[in-house]
Amino acid sequence: MFRTLDDIGDVRGKRVVVRADLNVPMDGGQVGDVSRLEATVPTIAGLADAGARVVVLSHFGRP
Repeated sequence: MFRTLDDIGDVRGKRVVVRADLNVPMDGGQVGDVSRLEATVPTIAGLADAGARVVVLSHFGRP
């Protein structure tokens, strides 16, 4: 089961790894659909606002 921000408690000063699916469609070198990026922002911002040191892991294209 994945943990939510409500589940993890105090993150102040801790390093938190966020694995995000940021594999977005590209169109001529530009991001074609930003919805995945925008959906991740509240999680990253919430952790940062709570004092966490946030590390975001993702990949681009086929592994």
